[in-house]
Amino acid sequence: MTSPALQARGLRKSYGALVVTENVELSLDPGCRHALIGPNGAGKTTLVGLLSGAIQPDAGSIALAGEDITGVAAHRRVKRGLVRTFQVSSLFRNFSVVENLYLAVSEHAGTTSSLFRAAGRERLLLEGVEALIERMGLQEEAYRQVATIAYGKQRLLELAIALALEPKVLLLDEPAAGIPAAEAGLILEAIASLPADIAILMIEHDMQMVRRFATEVSVLVNGRLLMTGKPQEVMSSDEVRAVYLGRASREHAAPEPSRS
Repeated sequence: MTSPALQARGLRKSYGALVVTENVELSLDPGCRHALIGPNGAGKTTLVGLLSGAIQPDAGSIALAGEDITGVAAHRRVKRGLVRTFQVSSLFRNFSVVENLYLAVSEHAGTTSSLFRAAGRERLLLEGVEALIERMGLQEEAYRQVATIAYGKQRLLELAIALALEPKVLLLDEPAAGIPAAEAGLILEAIASLPADIAILMIEHDMQMVRRFATEVSVLVNGRLLMTGKPQEVMSSDEVRAVYLGRASREHAAPEPSRS
């Protein structure tokens, strides 16, 4: 049997008395399109931090393609094919799109020490950069400073950088965050164009994006997985509806009469 692309078993993380991840079991098959949803404060970003190596668990294990990586540092997980994007852009804003991508491609190839003197000779690397720019539709922005391009295009550049790192598993933390709704389709189209063998886990609040992206959905509540299933199954669950609608219903409910 093929090992899961990424598997978490019994993950637990607490800060003092506050438990933020409790006995989480999660398995991503190669090529899966999996969404992680849950209300604010559910622990979604913490879970991604645990999976990516930015946070170390108090208990449990994480395996990448069957190999235990629980104690492996985040940058070494990237080298092994576990790549993460963030809610907040982390690009070099004073560099151009090409320069940002060249840094990622050359670092992954192990040639950053000769970056400036070797750029003209590294034809294969530059061809790789050009291919990524074309794949993400960034041709018009290629030589513009990142700070001057639309935020939606910056998010596309982040996806291009992630792809440059040759991921086996890609963790997307709200890839459309901060983008106008009219431009969110560009992000979905870019994600849909990624190689089919990459396992993708996406944190997302927008249920329309979840429906369009995911073939499987997990719901996290108070650090625990409430359920995992097909999108329609999860969306129609009374428990899931209570999680998302219960709080809003209570906030808008009429105040209870005085009992004094």
